[in-house]
Amino acid sequence: MANAVEQAKTQMNKSVEATKENFSGIRTGRANPALLNGLMVDYYGAPTPIKSVASIGVPDARTLAVTPFDGSQANAVEKAIRDSDLGGSTRRDGNVIHMTMPELTEERRKEYVKLAKTKAEDGKVAVRNIRRKAKESIDKAVKDGDMGEDQGDRQLKELDKVTKQTTESIDSLLEAKQKEIMEV
Repeated sequence: MANAVEQAKTQMNKSVEATKENFSGIRTGRANPALLNGLMVDYYGAPTPIKSVASIGVPDARTLAVTPFDGSQANAVEKAIRDSDLGGSTRRDGNVIHMTMPELTEERRKEYVKLAKTKAEDGKVAVRNIRRKAKESIDKAVKDGDMGEDQGDRQLKELDKVTKQTTESIDSLLEAKQKEIMEV
């Protein structure tokens, strides 16, 4: 039953990674290939993630260079980028599509901070749900006589410690992301 805390810890670490992944999709002042992560391209009639059909580079701080692996699909890739809600302007240079990101206004930066806070809270909710399930399994083991009350109490304290560390790591990720977004 000692594995209930370890299982919870593993799941909580996955929640932190998912939160980190969600943060990577939030735009900051710089161009970042992760901005295109959720973008789908109509590749021969099938919706396909853009990173499966093209390489993405960052030639300068505000520009992404997208080069399709199959040159005949450059129009489809350009259309997917243009139709996205990223707000950048596209320019084509042969098969390479350059996407220039506009400067962020103060108002837009504040909206991105709100979005980051929402994603961080979603991560914390997931961590609390994992904690609740682990606590239920420990309580059940104590009730069924599979473990003593002292051992159950020790595991609950360990679970609370792991939960606190995990939520603190999500908070520090949020703080770093806020600084990154607000940086001009």
